[in-house]
Amino acid sequence: MVRRKNLIVEKVKNGADILFSYLKKTIFSDFTSFCKWLLIALGAGGIIGLAGTAFHMAIGWAEGVREEQQWIYWLLPVGGLVIALLYRVCGMEADPGTDMVLFSVRSEAKISIKTAPLIFISTVITHLLGGSAGREGAALQLGGSLGQSLGRLLRLDIKDLHIITLCGMSAGFAALFGTPMTAAIFAMEVISVGVMYYAALVPCVLAAVVASQISFALGSRPTIFTLKAEAVPDIAPLAAAQVVGLAALCALVSILVCIVFHKISLLYRKYLPNPCMRAVVGGALVAVIMFLLGTQDYLGAGIPVIQRAIDGEARPEAFLLKLLLTALTLGAGFKGGEIVPSFFIGATFGCTAAFLLGLPPEFAAAIGLVCVFCGVTNSPLASFILSLELFGGQGSLLFLLAVAVSYTLSGYYGLYSKQKILYSKTRPVFIDQQTK
Repeated sequence: MVRRKNLIVEKVKNGADILFSYLKKTIFSDFTSFCKWLLIALGAGGIIGLAGTAFHMAIGWAEGVREEQQWIYWLLPVGGLVIALLYRVCGMEADPGTDMVLFSVRSEAKISIKTAPLIFISTVITHLLGGSAGREGAALQLGGSLGQSLGRLLRLDIKDLHIITLCGMSAGFAALFGTPMTAAIFAMEVISVGVMYYAALVPCVLAAVVASQISFALGSRPTIFTLKAEAVPDIAPLAAAQVVGLAALCALVSILVCIVFHKISLLYRKYLPNPCMRAVVGGALVAVIMFLLGTQDYLGAGIPVIQRAIDGEARPEAFLLKLLLTALTLGAGFKGGEIVPSFFIGATFGCTAAFLLGLPPEFAAAIGLVCVFCGVTNSPLASFILSLELFGGQGSLLFLLAVAVSYTLSGYYGLYSKQKILYSKTRPVFIDQQTK
């Protein structure tokens, strides 16, 4: 009897040991990891939030000066030369920009700490002098560089360096644009299409929220476009068909955007292999075109033009001119980004195409903005969330439908050559190819 009791006690003890070991390996381990990333994400969000806010304010200052001194775009060749020389002096002439940030998350490649100050200064110069460029691509580089540098300082291993790089991307995007949900999801989605880096979910969300709140507290305001409620159609078969048609056209536009950006960059490098000469000639070319157009609409990111399109007003040639001038600006070596220009292209195209499809131009502009962004970045989830943050959730089902169509029909093109398409867009097949 005693022996039987001892056997029962021993089995209970062994069972308790097994249970404790399991809890230690799972729950305790997960909780420890959660606490670690809670602290790291809060720190990264705070540091990069401050840097992103300073960047946002510097861009605002540059745009203010440019609006007052409208002749300043004639200095674009000088600005391009300064940027090229800065990168040469720092040994970063071959810097691939945002592509390097994306590649570093899938490999052991390092992002130089010099990337952060260089992209900060060069993007401010580009906007000050009127180069046609965005700023979110610069924010991804700024955040990714600072995030990875912080990770190396904390002696994180290579896998954790990947996560903190994503944290930095989220924080930089959120601080500059004021859309933390989009920032967090975009960073995880854009690296490898078809696979989400869910291990970075908590760190990216925390970093994005902290960075956006810091930016807001210091006086920055989130980017929100006012879409009239009466311009949003009710969900009906006709409206759905019209949205599908517009999304399909926007997918074609997004392919055109990617092709033009890549081809002009290749032509620059073929005929002007010297980066300094390329910057000077490209800056002069952009300045001359700006002068011939006789308008300030295509200088900088073009946020006022986007708002006018969402108010229902856009010139039919605006999307093509913005596409050309942005490709000429970035291909020449100026810095900034392609994301806000894609908003410009999508919004003005959507507003123009609305009359062909019978959609309200205001709503079509909003659909165009989101669809072209989706097509050039291959990020459908982030694109849909962007529509919620920018437009307040109006017509959300139609936005979701539009994003799905644009993603499917935009093929395997993309702004970022280091972005990987892991799974086919039309079949459950692993393809593992880089964007065109």
